[in-house]
Amino acid sequence: MTDAADLRRRTADLLAAHPPTTTDRLDFLRARFDAGLAWVHFPQGLGGLDAPRALQAVVDAELEAAGAPGNDPGRIGIGLGMAAPTLLRYGTDEQKRRFLRPLWTGEEVWCQLFSEPGAGSDLAALATRAVRDDEGIWTVDGQKVWTSGAHQARWAILIARTDPDLPKHRGISYFVCDMTDPGVEVRPLRQITGEAEFNEVFLTGVRIPDAHRLGDVGEGWRVAQTTLMNERVAIGGARIPREGGMIGVAAADWRERPELRTHDLHQRLLKLWVDAEVARLTGERLRQQLSPALHSVRAGGAPTGQPGPEGSGMKLAFARLAQQISGWEVEFLAEDGLTYDDWTLRRPEGVDFTGRQAGYRYLRAKGNSIEGGTSEVLLNIVAERVLGLPPEPRTDKDVAWKDLPR
Repeated sequence: MTDAADLRRRTADLLAAHPPTTTDRLDFLRARFDAGLAWVHFPQGLGGLDAPRALQAVVDAELEAAGAPGNDPGRIGIGLGMAAPTLLRYGTDEQKRRFLRPLWTGEEVWCQLFSEPGAGSDLAALATRAVRDDEGIWTVDGQKVWTSGAHQARWAILIARTDPDLPKHRGISYFVCDMTDPGVEVRPLRQITGEAEFNEVFLTGVRIPDAHRLGDVGEGWRVAQTTLMNERVAIGGARIPREGGMIGVAAADWRERPELRTHDLHQRLLKLWVDAEVARLTGERLRQQLSPALHSVRAGGAPTGQPGPEGSGMKLAFARLAQQISGWEVEFLAEDGLTYDDWTLRRPEGVDFTGRQAGYRYLRAKGNSIEGGTSEVLLNIVAERVLGLPPEPRTDKDVAWKDLPR
């Protein structure tokens, strides 16, 4: 079993062979992946060492102290948090070898082609079609929306309907789509922030080889659940230090602007600080619970420890906290909270919740209760799958998708 001392030794060997001050950034990241120090809980040969997930912090601390370059997780978050765990669980050996290394190093950016304008919050009602020909090539036609980072992505995780004669949760298959292929058109969607980090994507006659399918034909909804559960953990359970993230910015504002303080604002900030700390510690516990699950899946065991409804609860808490904290900050800063740096339409590489003005955080946080599963959907998941409450009536569950009213 790999322990902390072994990881420190391996990290020291990596730094000695590839000094960060003289090694090209991409070369260093590739070497780190090959040494199994990218994500230590992944299998050997795929960027990991089959080590406990919690030991990743040991490697990260050693590399940060040495000034080693990072892989810019804010830019490649969809690949790291959603595509990678799905590939690990459902990908073939060839798919894992092909995609995981450039995904982690950031050489290839990923996006997510799930949501559709005609399906709303009911993802299973998606209408994008994929039809396979005699040569094993799938032709995909449809439209996706709210696609973060599509303007810079090389690959996309895509779900499409492959059998309209089955109920909506069945007859869906899961693919890896090359965003540079003919027939893929990306259009920007301007947001309330003035930016266009989101996009709408039109797929017209896009040809995908069957070798780029994940999971069995018609089992795409089951594969997508792995993506969605990991997405919610990635959004709501990201590792941050104590008083990190948006609550850290709010606390800094309070300390730096004593002339704006009131008793009511102080009491509200204290409550938000406690709630943020509870959420942070809960996220840490959830991450620690995931490591045994990966070993279970590799050994062919049941995926009982994969991210589940608890991740939905984390994402729900994150969205509420982000909106409450950003609202508090705008109110605390008074007229300074109403300023905004730049309304120019641009297409950013990522989201910056701590490096921008309070006005940006306030506006951007409004999307947190929509992206990654709406808060209303997540409340249903928590109610039914965590609390065991009776499910809502669903009259369309056993009706063929083609017969559903649209």
